[in-house]
Amino acid sequence: MLPVVLLVSVSAAKAVVLVAWLSLLLIRAPHQASSRATPIAERCWGGVETVLLALLAVAFLLPVLWASTEVFAATDYPPNAVALGAGGVCYGLGLWLFDRAHRELGPRWSCTLELRASHDLVTGGVYSVVRHPMYLAYALYAAGQAIALPNLWVGPSHLGAALLLLALRLRPEERMLRRRFGRAYEEYAARTPRLVPGVW
Repeated sequence: MLPVVLLVSVSAAKAVVLVAWLSLLLIRAPHQASSRATPIAERCWGGVETVLLALLAVAFLLPVLWASTEVFAATDYPPNAVALGAGGVCYGLGLWLFDRAHRELGPRWSCTLELRASHDLVTGGVYSVVRHPMYLAYALYAAGQAIALPNLWVGPSHLGAALLLLALRLRPEERMLRRRFGRAYEEYAARTPRLVPGVW
């Protein structure tokens, strides 16, 4: 049983979750618009990608349903200050990295496996620390939700989607980049970790 002092209201948890959700949306919106205006040179689209994007969309909407309805109330548990604070830190780190990665990719960014006509290899900024900062940002954001959102199903929903994204998207994306940039990408990959500095 948690000490009463650590308990916080469900309203506070909902506020943290919705602010993070809205921040993610606001960071991505302008980049989505500029990405659509940039011609596509290569696209890898298939059934797996379609299913993956559908699952990501569902995972993105679930926190809003949780915060605005009672649909998931049966699997709620009492929120507490420690979890809310730790989740907020993960949310913050994920959103900061999400913003940096978007800014550094610019119009090269796409939510699917695509390369733009004028695509060049980005290796500076956060891309000099890991090769896939956008995926790391999403994983941090998802961890924030899993910790901060006090519901057995909705809390970890983004984390499940993030793990699927990593499992199904990383290697095909790297194959596409190797085809496009050849030796330059090989050299970049040799000096830059894939996702976790000093580990992988």
